[in-house]
Amino acid sequence: MKKYKKIYFDHFNYAEGDFVPSEISGKVAVDIHHIDCVGMGGGDREKYDVIENLMALTREEHIKYGDKKQYKEWLKEIHLNFMKKEKYES
Repeated sequence: MKKYKKIYFDHFNYAEGDFVPSEISGKVAVDIHHIDCVGMGGGDREKYDVIENLMALTREEHIKYGDKKQYKEWLKEIHLNFMKKEKYES
């Protein structure tokens, strides 16, 4: 499992094979998206591989919204709300 996916799964107590909901639609998420993109060069991945920068999306949502500047703040807001909601429900 990739490090960033493990960070996400550990934070929300998911195991491989669990239903992981998209933070946008609630459908089955298949991608863990970096809200602030890592970029082609990689660079310092440590600052990108943090729970505040990782969100679960469907493949379609990832294609439609991922790595597009006009959606970045919207995705951050959704992710923050999702994290707050999960904190209070657990």
